[in-house]
Amino acid sequence: MNFTKSLLLFATSRPSRLTTAAMGLMALCCAVLAQPTPPSQGASGPGIYSCVDAQGKRLSADRPIADCNDREQRQLSRSGVTRRTIGPAMSANEREAREAREQEAALTRQRAQESVRRDRALLSRYPDKVTHDASRRAALAPTQSVIDAASQRITELAHERKALDDEMEFYRKDPSRAPAQLRRRLETNAHSVQQQQQAIAEQTAERGRINARFDEELARLQQLWGGQPNLRVTK
Repeated sequence: MNFTKSLLLFATSRPSRLTTAAMGLMALCCAVLAQPTPPSQGASGPGIYSCVDAQGKRLSADRPIADCNDREQRQLSRSGVTRRTIGPAMSANEREAREAREQEAALTRQRAQESVRRDRALLSRYPDKVTHDASRRAALAPTQSVIDAASQRITELAHERKALDDEMEFYRKDPSRAPAQLRRRLETNAHSVQQQQQAIAEQTAERGRINARFDEELARLQQLWGGQPNLRVTK
């Protein structure tokens, strides 16, 4: 700035011919001074990379060194200060192993989140044991209705079979002489009994599955009711 002012004073203190030349020179100097200063290659510059290769030779370059991909490299400033350390590049197997670990960790986190959501939903549905017991009874009621109806039908079929057996008493010595209609009724009766017994067995198995599910829920609920306030649901 002082240099520019000096040029201006010099130009205005001389005749017009000198003034024109001085003004041109001043414009040129101003243009030069206006150029941006090149960035320093010190601490803020790109720096250099340094490492010791497999043969024990120290290498330096202005970019990551390919011969040291399997070992540690340091990025230095122009003043020699370590700016960062770059670990060895991973092999394909190492990258696959790392990705597998990351996927497993993500899956573990997802499972934990799903477990928390299930626990919260369970607490929201069953805030206490009374509610859970009532839900168990409601789930078991349809199966018990089927069992009761099948048992009642078996009792009716037993009475019907007794009457049929009484008719067959006349043909005890030679059952082949019994009327075809009577034999069909006996077969139908036996088949119906089997159907009702099968229904009872299926519903009994279903009751076992329902009770097992509610028992499992109850075991978890007893833990949740007794602790983990962050999961408790206010009504």
